[in-house]
Amino acid sequence: MLVGNHIRKLRFNHDEMTQQQLADKVGVTRQTIVALEKGNYSPSLELAFRIAHAFNLQLEEVFYYGDNTKL
Repeated sequence: MLVGNHIRKLRFNHDEMTQQQLADKVGVTRQTIVALEKGNYSPSLELAFRIAHAFNLQLEEVFYYGDNTKL
């Protein structure tokens, strides 16, 4: 089971936010956002909360555990 996310879809749905804009908002590099979106990196709990907060969503609306691709 892997930690997955809906970051790419959420960025698109939030005025087509760029990876760099999200990275700046949460205090990481654009490369970190790229790795998260590709599923190559699981964020720390703190970063996961910062990303969810950037979208004004609950943590489980951004991240999921296992095969949950709905949004």
